[in-house]
Amino acid sequence: MSIIRYDPLREAMQQMRHQLFHQHFEQPYEETEGTGAGWSPLVDVFEDSEGITLKVELPEVNASDVDIQLEGNALTLRGERKLENAERQEGYHRVERSYGSFARRFTLPTTVETGNVTAQSRDGVLRIFLPKKAETKPRQIKVQADAGPGAPGKQKQ
Repeated sequence: MSIIRYDPLREAMQQMRHQLFHQHFEQPYEETEGTGAGWSPLVDVFEDSEGITLKVELPEVNASDVDIQLEGNALTLRGERKLENAERQEGYHRVERSYGSFARRFTLPTTVETGNVTAQSRDGVLRIFLPKKAETKPRQIKVQADAGPGAPGKQKQ
């Protein structure tokens, strides 16, 4: 293990770079104001013909510790990641991962069927599926070919 001289400017620059490129990327549908969070889990948001899916990275967070609220057209995620062995912090050399409470709030488009939202947690990833309303899903329309003159089923007049 090599000894590195403490450089407060380097530490500050690394922290600013992290905030700029990781914490403040504006996610689609997200309201960044007023969440009051200690840290923000990373979220992927993608959409297909069936609905919108949010994949939230929550390693070492129990599914029972996550609160999902749906109010109007706003989806709010709240929870907390606790530092294991918090009473033995003197043994840690460095703690880089974020701990504490978090909150993320997303404004949903009007195309979402809010009555059928599902959430599933597996391998530290919370997957929230927001299905689209039936009338907003794309549907295929068959084009019927017009039978030309002399085609069977057409009579000349």
